[in-house]
Amino acid sequence: MSQDSDWEPKLLGFCCRWCSYAGADLAGTSRQKYPANIRIIRIPCSGRIDPLFILKALRLGFDGVLVSGCHPGDCHYQTGNYRARRKMAITKKFLEYIGVEPERVQASWVSASEGGKFTQVVSEVTEDLRKIGPNRLFEDGE
Repeated sequence: MSQDSDWEPKLLGFCCRWCSYAGADLAGTSRQKYPANIRIIRIPCSGRIDPLFILKALRLGFDGVLVSGCHPGDCHYQTGNYRARRKMAITKKFLEYIGVEPERVQASWVSASEGGKFTQVVSEVTEDLRKIGPNRLFEDGE
């Protein structure tokens, strides 16, 4: 895949059920525009994200991963987003170690009433991925 004007980054979003997924839903029902290159998977809590999910997404050809949950202090499960934040820090260090740009994996905190913020986050992450370019690390079964 060459990085030309036709290339669009593929983004996988893991959104917590209680806040971020509802924020994404609000953005959609409010007809707010954001890049259509995100695929969203609803998860019970951002704290339940397994670093292997992120690695698998990159392995399957996604150019980036967004993990989004409730704002710190507002987690439905009290401390899930704090666990997610720690897992993300460790995962980024691991990815950097194996040669993946850590900027390919990002986290955000979006509440159910922040549809506008969700659209902003997806747009920013997509733009960051455009600057980095396609994920080539796992091409051809390497």
